Amino acid sequence: MENKLKHLELVQGVVNRMSNNSFLLKGWAVTLVAGIFSLASKDADKLYFLVAYVPVIVFWGLDTYYLHQERLYRSLYDKVCHTDEDKIDFSLKATSQEFNSEKNCYYSCFFSKTELGFYLPLAIVCTGVIIITHM
Repeated sequence: MENKLKHLELVQGVVNRMSNNSFLLKGWAVTLVAGIFSLASKDADKLYFLVAYVPVIVFWGLDTYYLHQERLYRSLYDKVCHTDEDKIDFSLKATSQEFNSEKNCYYSCFFSKTELGFYLPLAIVCTGVIIITHM
């Protein structure tokens, strides 16, 4: 049972790092968008404000990658839980091919509730700020 617990701890450590990276990316996305708007002036070119969408799109894609990896490692965790003690190999290989499911695909992660619930409102706020500042 000791090998199984050690392997589960390794996998859980990876899941925790992915989750922490996702949290940090969300903070950086908000910070950069706010910084872009604070540096922009009312007299600035309208195209300058469109730069605010760049961090939203880039961080959304990167955050989706980390969520995808997190889901793969959660699947690996479940696999290790159901593996016999004598078959534990301490592998941290978690690929889309091995854990192929609708939930574990990049597209599903991109449009997950957590991603849409954060980045879509951020994009809407960007649009609102652009409209209000250019009236």
